[in-house]
Amino acid sequence: QVQLVESGGGLVQAGGSLRLSCAASGRTFSSYIGGWFRQAPGKEREFVAAISWSGGRTSYADSVKGRFTISRDNAKKTVYLQMNSLKPEDTADYYCAADPTRNVVAVATTLGEYDYWGQGTQVTVSS
Repeated sequence: QVQLVESGGGLVQAGGSLRLSCAASGRTFSSYIGGWFRQAPGKEREFVAAISWSGGRTSYADSVKGRFTISRDNAKKTVYLQMNSLKPEDTADYYCAADPTRNVVAVATTLGEYDYWGQGTQVTVSS
């Protein structure tokens, strides 16, 4: 079974930065879209960013565009989320997800498209 493990979460002041990592292990697939979602208390899980297997296409939620950058290193089976200029409203549990696909340039932005999920890592931004 494929496992995804997030790391890099923590407490940071507003305006600061964090980099999240999502490492895949176990019985992995040949190629997959990498995604990040977040869920704040009392709210539904929402899309944050996605990246194609090739790394050539990315997609971002409007709320994080210009501040967050998604990237990947397929040799390390790892997807990253660099978060800059953090705001208190970014506080949430962050989840990485994988969508196996043979389309190396595809991206996905909805919960239902992703088959595998990490356990989540908490990000807290203080003012």
